[in-house]
Amino acid sequence: METRILGTDDRRITEAGEILASGGLVAFPTETVYGLGADAYNADAAARIYLAKGRPSDNPLIVHISEISEIDALAEDISDTARELISAFMPGPFTIILKKNRNIPDAVTAGMDTVAIRCPAHPVARRLIKASGVPVAAPSANLSGKPSPTTAAHVIADMTGRIDAIIDGGACDVGVESTIVSCAGEHPVLLRPGGVTFDEICEIAPDAILDKNVLNSIGEGEQPLCPGMKYKHYSPDAEVTVVEGGLLAVKAKIDELLYENRDRVCGVLTMSDNAYDSAILLHGGDSNREYAKNLFSSLREFDRLGAEVVFAEFEARDGYALAVRNRLYKAAAQKVIRV
Repeated sequence: METRILGTDDRRITEAGEILASGGLVAFPTETVYGLGADAYNADAAARIYLAKGRPSDNPLIVHISEISEIDALAEDISDTARELISAFMPGPFTIILKKNRNIPDAVTAGMDTVAIRCPAHPVARRLIKASGVPVAAPSANLSGKPSPTTAAHVIADMTGRIDAIIDGGACDVGVESTIVSCAGEHPVLLRPGGVTFDEICEIAPDAILDKNVLNSIGEGEQPLCPGMKYKHYSPDAEVTVVEGGLLAVKAKIDELLYENRDRVCGVLTMSDNAYDSAILLHGGDSNREYAKNLFSSLREFDRLGAEVVFAEFEARDGYALAVRNRLYKAAAQKVIRV
């Protein structure tokens, strides 16, 4: 399959919308990461997403809309709390899970009776959805399990020859996927942290709770309730270990690990000015927010530079700490050393 690289002018957005409407696959930028879109009403198109990504079919997709008002065509039994969350955080890096209606095929929701809905803030994403004339089902535009793409170059590396088109809209601002909150039960439940923090959620919904799998792995045979809940996710080719704690203690432990792995090509992802000998050194950022923005691109860069082992510094510093910790733990398949 030939994959076309498109710009963001009106003619190309119209062209990409026509591809989606006709059952094709288009990767596009959002404020979080690049998404891989298909017509959410077309079960065959949704199945093509799973095939292109190598994604397990039990992993539901997020349905993207161009206007908040479109939610009522996709969901039912929307509570007052859900509508307050929608009003507060959409458009933006926020996804809400609601009871679905009959318009959404099981192929999009992995057979569940709920649907995940997001109205992105990125203007290119919203123009594309509007041009397609349909809601757009879209996971991240990467091969399943790999770090999510935050530039068109990342998508091109993973998806060339697998999908119809890629819209190059530059780098993403947030860098990790949207926050996902389920409002399909008695209490709002945060299933995946992201660009909207848990504290911000609780300001609107004080009874919101964290799902047990945010920092853990789903049980064997357990169906994920949303994307990103698998044991290993967002992972580079390199073996990742998270070293968490005060950064002076973290440095001492990583120095020890580098010595133990001196016969391997090692990388260190830092959120400090710590220096490390004999390692590929990438600086993720001084704040958790900056670290989140650079995390996936850094993991991909370690692969490009040939790292076999990556040690990632981590220290909780702001409201984005939960999102960063969640992604790092998944990238490391829960291999975490606390010091």
